[in-house]
Amino acid sequence: MSTYSYEQLDSHMRAGYVYRREALLSYSKALDRDLDTLVEKGLLRKLAGGLYYKPAQSQLGVMPPKDDNLVSCFLRDHRFLMFSWNQYNSLGVGLTQLYNRVIVLNHKRHGVFKLGNKEFDFRRSSKRFPAKVTPEFLLVDLVNNLKELAEDTPVVKENVCKNLARFDQDKLVRLAREYGKISTKKYFEEICHRE
Repeated sequence: MSTYSYEQLDSHMRAGYVYRREALLSYSKALDRDLDTLVEKGLLRKLAGGLYYKPAQSQLGVMPPKDDNLVSCFLRDHRFLMFSWNQYNSLGVGLTQLYNRVIVLNHKRHGVFKLGNKEFDFRRSSKRFPAKVTPEFLLVDLVNNLKELAEDTPVVKENVCKNLARFDQDKLVRLAREYGKISTKKYFEEICHRE
């Protein structure tokens, strides 16, 4: 048996992690053949071109890859901000819909990509984006994307005004100026009475 068999390749991968093909080159002399064999045997799952997941097991069965590991491997970058439009519902501004969309702000890719069984909406940004999601950032992003949402825009904006005291208004204005569309900046400057 060859030292660089599919078993040898398999032994270098940890369950629950996503791998790029090129990261595995040094573990096999016939990488594509070995990857295909591991996929056929169910020891590896192909998520997208050049992207593989070694499944981890739980009591409930095979666990999906962790989104942050998957996205980081896909982008070849750890600098991104990932969140779901469903998080808008936590803001208490009367949203009624559920959204099957995971947004990934990043510096490299743009477009909707299916990775495994999940779709990610990659939005390339030339600007910085926050290191983490805060309620104020989500509110600014909600107003940025109101036209894309299946919500009653005037009602949502009215509810934002009614619930403004629940948010740090200085932070809202600052984030709107930094990350908001022109109309979003104006909106928050007006309702927070800032010029």
